[in-house]
Amino acid sequence: MTEITLSQAQTIIATAMAHGESLGWNPLSVVVLDAGGHVQAFARADAAPPGRFDLAHAKAKGAVLMGLNGSELADRAERMPELISGARAAFGQLVALPGSVLVLSTEGAVIGAVGVAGDTPEHDAEAARAGITAAGLNARP
Repeated sequence: MTEITLSQAQTIIATAMAHGESLGWNPLSVVVLDAGGHVQAFARADAAPPGRFDLAHAKAKGAVLMGLNGSELADRAERMPELISGARAAFGQLVALPGSVLVLSTEGAVIGAVGVAGDTPEHDAEAARAGITAAGLNARP
């Protein structure tokens, strides 16, 4: 598999949002990007602030363009702030926080990323992983 289909992206979003709702989390916004950083699908839960798209997108964009999960980007930002500063200058909006997870092909190649915003960064990442798994795809550990 070399790409995330629209059907898979919609499954990721629906599952991630349902996962958060079932656990009583704040309303989530979820974006799925392809390997080039383009939006495949997005949804914002009722009552989620409109700015959540920008945050979810910047999380996912950072992950896919840097080839690292959000938690790995956060670690790099702490250890090498100049790297993240340079990436922001090159790519524009980029957020180095947990809450974005890379989607991998069966061969281990990056085929996209999921960014979630709305609850804690750790919960956001958990919701992304739940969605990726439900779509029959692989999440980067």
